[in-house]
Amino acid sequence: MRLGLAGGADTTRAIIKLAVLAVGGQGGGVLTNWITDLAQRCGWHVQSTSVAGVAQRTGATIYYVEMMRKDPARPEASPVLALSPAPGDVDILISAELAEAGRAVLRGFVTQDRTTLIASSHRMLAVSEKIVPGDGRADSEIVLKRAEEAARRFIHFDMESMARQAGSVISASLFGALAGSGELPFPREAFEATISSGGRGAKASLAAFALAYDRTLAGPPPEAERTSRAAPAVAGPAGLRDKWAALEHRLDQLPEPVREMAGHGLRKVVDFLDPAYGAEYLDRLEAVAKVDSSAQSYALTREAAKYVANAMVYDDIIRVADLKTRSSRAERVRREVHLGEDQTLMTTEYFHPRMEEICGTLPARLGAAIEARPGLMKGLNRFVDRGRRIRTDGMLGFGMLWLVGGMRRWRRALLRHRVETAHLQAWLDLALSEAMADYELGVEVLKCRRLIKGYADTHVRGQSKFDRVLGCLRMLRGRDDAAAWIARLREAALKDAEGAALDGAIMTVRSFAETPNGKAA
Repeated sequence: MRLGLAGGADTTRAIIKLAVLAVGGQGGGVLTNWITDLAQRCGWHVQSTSVAGVAQRTGATIYYVEMMRKDPARPEASPVLALSPAPGDVDILISAELAEAGRAVLRGFVTQDRTTLIASSHRMLAVSEKIVPGDGRADSEIVLKRAEEAARRFIHFDMESMARQAGSVISASLFGALAGSGELPFPREAFEATISSGGRGAKASLAAFALAYDRTLAGPPPEAERTSRAAPAVAGPAGLRDKWAALEHRLDQLPEPVREMAGHGLRKVVDFLDPAYGAEYLDRLEAVAKVDSSAQSYALTREAAKYVANAMVYDDIIRVADLKTRSSRAERVRREVHLGEDQTLMTTEYFHPRMEEICGTLPARLGAAIEARPGLMKGLNRFVDRGRRIRTDGMLGFGMLWLVGGMRRWRRALLRHRVETAHLQAWLDLALSEAMADYELGVEVLKCRRLIKGYADTHVRGQSKFDRVLGCLRMLRGRDDAAAWIARLREAALKDAEGAALDGAIMTVRSFAETPNGKAA
């Protein structure tokens, strides 16, 4: 490459070209400043620029650094360096999040003959992923595969969690991975001196740097270590541990293909209420397993393990209050805002319950009696249906939510629990009934439970879509492609919040159900 030097003739110089992709809050500017300071500290020419993205999570800022050795014969010469990266002309690309690494590959910044790609494997969901009613997340495995194919060298692991472990931010982990990669001709001491010169927060940053540095040198862990995840130890009074051990014994009696998913479901259900509720969960799974078959790899029981747990752990005011007052949540918030030792965190929680949610937290007979009186419901809703902001950094606000969360022990006697349990049992009975005649159709009926989530308006919309999809069963029974059509209807329901795609799919089902030959018109 030809490089013009001020005050002298053109001469050939080796330039290292490095790009950093990060969105707001990921420390891309800090990382770029460290890289720039590192090169200057080691006596190199260096220049950094940035091109801002559209907005947070809708476009990453591209930080670009070019550096080259100083010519001993002309130490005062100033090189003319580029202001932005060009496709196919980047030596090192650093991405603070996996999806941004994928976008860099799509834009041509990563090439197999040249680029070392350093990326954190964690995800920060983009707006386009969050707005999908169902699971709109991009497939991380596909991104990892494409990045591995596109780059000369691909270094990736969860640098975000590593930074949190050290009490720092991801920029320090990325800097450590860069140092450990050996792609820059600078010693580790120079990297550490750059961080130390920052003053405040340097100790935590150095700890995150060291973790990432060592992890990069060690290389990827063995396949067995990556795929095995030990379940966390259970702590608590001896009586509760004994009850949990009994549940685990029952769990081990389930068919082997079901156990892993059932284990996750069991923990979720017990955390929601108590060990007795976990026993109810296993009762339902055992009933499904009795009519299932190893010839089908217990697919029906495996799906039941997932979706029965989700149905039993429904969202209500009690659940929300319980989650918001847990110490683990407070610790997570403190980490995310990088709370200093001399700082105080003030938290405001937002609630907007309707009268229907209030009735759900009342004893079943009382709540049902109020709901049966539309005039009373409308009058009470005038006082209830309004947004409330509750400060939980004080005794009054926190105590109020803590008391609401504590109502979980009486859940079985409340209206919402009675309604959810009846709905769950009707859905499960329907799935088993359909599976007797069409196994795959029964599996798809179980999967339809993913349409129901949240509480208040979100729950109402999800249940409406659930009812509309399963309402098409009467038109599909007996068809060879009945299971495929239920799957299509479910996916259509997940495409948009308004349900336009589902409306179109249902019209198609009705059209071929009404034709004599039973085919789509």
